[in-house]
Amino acid sequence: MFLSGMVKNYPTIIPGLRSPFEQIGGIVYFARMLDKIRLAAMGKLPGDWESKRGAVKGSFDWRCCQFLKVDYAALEVEMLKGNKSDEELLAWAFANGRQPDEQEIEVWNAFMTKRGWRDAGTSFVTERLAEIGLPPGAVQTMFEFIDLDEGRVQLGGR
Repeated sequence: MFLSGMVKNYPTIIPGLRSPFEQIGGIVYFARMLDKIRLAAMGKLPGDWESKRGAVKGSFDWRCCQFLKVDYAALEVEMLKGNKSDEELLAWAFANGRQPDEQEIEVWNAFMTKRGWRDAGTSFVTERLAEIGLPPGAVQTMFEFIDLDEGRVQLGGR
């Protein structure tokens, strides 16, 4: 959401939250979704993030669950049992949803890592950049924006 005239706190540092580029089983974003579940359960995820996680249509969490054909709430319950590694949780998702093949994973990763670059998400990236006081085009994709906003990369530091 655009904050008219206000620049939000930047960068947004959230210890324990991985980059969306990080992969589990070759799949981008899944690790970050698990981190968000863990952090929310511990009360360490910013309150305004609640509307951006889970089964919210259009969110990256929603997209990831749609890709794996797994119910977010069921994944959350399974994860919060606390006895599975990230790899075991991915295996659980495959068993309770579907296991994409190598080509499907390649397409998923390409779509997700490029989201916001010359597509329907471009205006959202531009809005998010404005929220932190940066001009359009400072980064090209949502994944790049997330890493910039969370202090993992600096402009011009690629």
